[in-house]
Amino acid sequence: MASCLRRYRRRILFFCLPCILLLPIYIYVSITLCNIMTYGAPGAHSVQPTHFMATGLKLSRDLAPHPAKTFWRSKLNSGALWNIIQYVTDCQHNPILNPRLAANPPGISYKTERSRRSRNRCSPDYKMNNTMPDFFTLPSQIKDFVTTMHCRSYPLIIDALGVRCERAPTLLLAIKTQSANFANREAIRETWGRSGRIKSRGGRQRLVRRVFLLGKSKDLHVEEKLQLESDKYGDIIQWEFMDTFFNLSLKDVLFWDWFSRRCPHARFIFKGDDDIFVRTPALLDYLLAEEANGSFSNGSSKSNKMETFVVGDVINNAAPMRSNGTKYYIPESFFKGLYPSYPGGGGVVYSGSLAHRLLEVSQRVHLFPIDDVYLGMCLQRLGVYPIHHPAFLTFDFPKDEPKEPCANHTILMVHKRSPAEMFQLWTETSTPSPKCRNATLRVQTGVQYTRQKPVHNRFLLSQFSFLLNS
Repeated sequence: MASCLRRYRRRILFFCLPCILLLPIYIYVSITLCNIMTYGAPGAHSVQPTHFMATGLKLSRDLAPHPAKTFWRSKLNSGALWNIIQYVTDCQHNPILNPRLAANPPGISYKTERSRRSRNRCSPDYKMNNTMPDFFTLPSQIKDFVTTMHCRSYPLIIDALGVRCERAPTLLLAIKTQSANFANREAIRETWGRSGRIKSRGGRQRLVRRVFLLGKSKDLHVEEKLQLESDKYGDIIQWEFMDTFFNLSLKDVLFWDWFSRRCPHARFIFKGDDDIFVRTPALLDYLLAEEANGSFSNGSSKSNKMETFVVGDVINNAAPMRSNGTKYYIPESFFKGLYPSYPGGGGVVYSGSLAHRLLEVSQRVHLFPIDDVYLGMCLQRLGVYPIHHPAFLTFDFPKDEPKEPCANHTILMVHKRSPAEMFQLWTETSTPSPKCRNATLRVQTGVQYTRQKPVHNRFLLSQFSFLLNS
């Protein structure tokens, strides 16, 4: 047997040696194929930074990071009309659910959609009557909104031809008003809403422009007077839609469009009501200081602060009013959930860069009847958090706060002031007494949040918002 093995040893080695040499190659190929099947081919995924960490994660000392909530909701738990419509829109614009968005970003369809709608006048959709079980029992303002909320493009009746933006203004004042409010507009023009080069309290001259935003009214005599007013001042922008409270969101969307075409390089925009008072010189100082800082007070870095800057009287955890007959009434058949954080609509400031982003994102956020809530919905989808500043008094001074002699010198804006009070405040704040000359802006007070839309917070405070989880 031994002699036999010695005789065939060479032949055995000749046939076995190649198999032994090929074994490591076989093992290597098998391991490589397993890795490809498990993790994908090399180069198929983008290389992440060394210390990359996904946003929206919960961190734990004992567990690996995991998502704080789902990326989207697979089911809609609400039968409310607005929630259903917005849910469909969100799914269409979700890049995970719709991979084609990577090749066709949603923003590029805006001009096509706008031009398509502008060729044919938008008509009420009375089929919407059947989408809400209690439609015929609702107030007329809600019924009118529901049947026309698909309309987003209206032609201009009057344009602000006197507003020139060849030189980029530091501040553009966009004031929501109605046709009959002649006295309010005149008081604003002569006090805090003056147009031209305005001196800040620090002595710096900055360019300010002013426009008034209007829909149309049913009073033909008032409309004729408005045309004469426009011919005189050239600061009126009027669109061909009925100027109602529930159409203020539409007024926002149309203004963002006007801004993108007529005054696109304005650095800041103040949007407010026509019954407020603004310390414009102090506001200029505040904005210039914020712009010069390395970061804004909300933590935004200098590289993107102009794209995320929005400041005002921020309202959190507000819920819809369910009391029929009130101005802000929103029925459960139309919307369910809590509102996102939003700055009060009496007066808010945002950057021109953010206004361009708001125009784009508004095309995929369905119109909502309350304009400041709608702004919050748009900001939420941009991932922008508004900055709260106590000097924006959208609900006037707190009633339980003692009125200091220099209180009017510590604000940037205060709501609910008549034309006569505007003149009085302008005189007082333009020539401050020696005692009030060095007054500083208001800081956070203990009563600041107790006064924010209390009527909205009586309902659904413990309920999860569809918007926050969609």
